[in-house]
Amino acid sequence: MKRCLRTIRERYKRIILFLLGAFLLFALPVSAQEDEIVANLAGGRVILHVASDGIVFGTIDRPLEATSVPPRAAAVDAGHLGIFFGASEWQVPAQPRPIRLDRDIERVNAPNPRYMQPDIGEIDLEQMGVAFLEKLRPLVAQLHHKIDLKPDEPILEIVVIGYAPNNYGPEVWLVEFRVEQQSVTSKADYLQTHVFRPRFTQLYPPEKHEARTLVEARFPTDLQAIPLLGLIQQNDPRIVKLRSSDPKFAKTVGLIEKGQAQKATAKDASDFMRAALPILAGDARFTLGVMGENSTFEWIVPPEEPMDKIKQAEDKNRPPDAPTLRRKPSP
Repeated sequence: MKRCLRTIRERYKRIILFLLGAFLLFALPVSAQEDEIVANLAGGRVILHVASDGIVFGTIDRPLEATSVPPRAAAVDAGHLGIFFGASEWQVPAQPRPIRLDRDIERVNAPNPRYMQPDIGEIDLEQMGVAFLEKLRPLVAQLHHKIDLKPDEPILEIVVIGYAPNNYGPEVWLVEFRVEQQSVTSKADYLQTHVFRPRFTQLYPPEKHEARTLVEARFPTDLQAIPLLGLIQQNDPRIVKLRSSDPKFAKTVGLIEKGQAQKATAKDASDFMRAALPILAGDARFTLGVMGENSTFEWIVPPEEPMDKIKQAEDKNRPPDAPTLRRKPSP
């Protein structure tokens, strides 16, 4: 009889412990019950020189936190590359590999007329923006804590460079994704996050009769650094010394000063940028690449990040004429 009573008491004890655990679980806010998704931010600068036969761009990495990732470049469609800033990488607790927006997305191959909207970018740009929006929306929806963003600061920023269809020529766009947060429960620490449709700002070409010179974008916008164009205009001693070291550099800088940067060749522009980037970057990591008129691409200074083994195989969805950022093997 004592044995039976002991068994009953043990069963009741287990039931009580189970109910107590369940009560504590549901008494906790949702944010404490499960690990929240984490966004790894990319900060830094991109400097662009639209030359006569290509677009030269250099990136400089400025980490925003311990888990920051560098600005990354990727093909976003058959005629454009994107440089990613802000929340470009997301770590989901249940997944071993982070989600990277520069690679884990289907590329836009052909414009779809249904994306045409008034006062918004061309069809191909709008379609590309919506593709990233659809990828970003479920990730942002998992953010339930307060996000530390300045007013009107985007959570994701993509600098899109390339050549527009219908012989429009070279173009540079800033694509920004902003979010809002609202309280949907009685708990002040649990918020619902919503991402807006992307905002498009054309950085190049400039308005008619305006100077055609260097273009620079940075994330965040208040990043303290003098633009390369500013150093040239201020006759910075380092740039003056660099300019006088090579006739090609002097010619390239002269065209930039005159607002005729588009007359420089991509070769001369990339050579000058290759020499100027260490001055701008200091100890920071930087990359340099050139996109040609026919959507070809060449790394001059490739990223230090190792190629992901999963992405070493060619993307089956990428058309044959799409630009590739994979480094060509040495002969």
